[in-house]
Amino acid sequence: MREISYNRTAAVQYAKKWAYSRNPEFYDFSGIGGDCTNFASQCIFAGAGVMNFTPTFGWYYLSSADRTASWTGVEYLYNFLVNNLSVGPYAEEVPIDELEVGDVVQLGHATGDFYHTPVIVGFNRGEILVAAHSYDAYDRPLSTYSFERIRGIHIKGVRE
Repeated sequence: MREISYNRTAAVQYAKKWAYSRNPEFYDFSGIGGDCTNFASQCIFAGAGVMNFTPTFGWYYLSSADRTASWTGVEYLYNFLVNNLSVGPYAEEVPIDELEVGDVVQLGHATGDFYHTPVIVGFNRGEILVAAHSYDAYDRPLSTYSFERIRGIHIKGVRE
């Protein structure tokens, strides 16, 4: 396994291109639970270029019927990224003031149930700007979302 850089610019360019539409290579999960983490995974993949084909606990998408839960599920994506010791992107949870473009945040309820995964696409005078699906957005200030908990997920690198 070798280490490669996470291409933050590619992740943000992908987010900009597809924030208000859907890439036909990926199923649109908007009507069945939401498309936010699917979109976040697509952005991360644009920056990483590597999937992890480990059954069940990896991170990949071949079709709507052939994918891991981590590709589309909020908690599953978090668990994959922060625990991945194999191929693909890996990350750590950090305070939101340590995040960079191409990273993701997850929004949650006070109970600790996280439900939304926007992608960071920029900063404006200290404000984090995000892109997301389900409620499509690009350059949306993070402060305009209503949430009780937040966690930052910083992509540290990629292994191939």
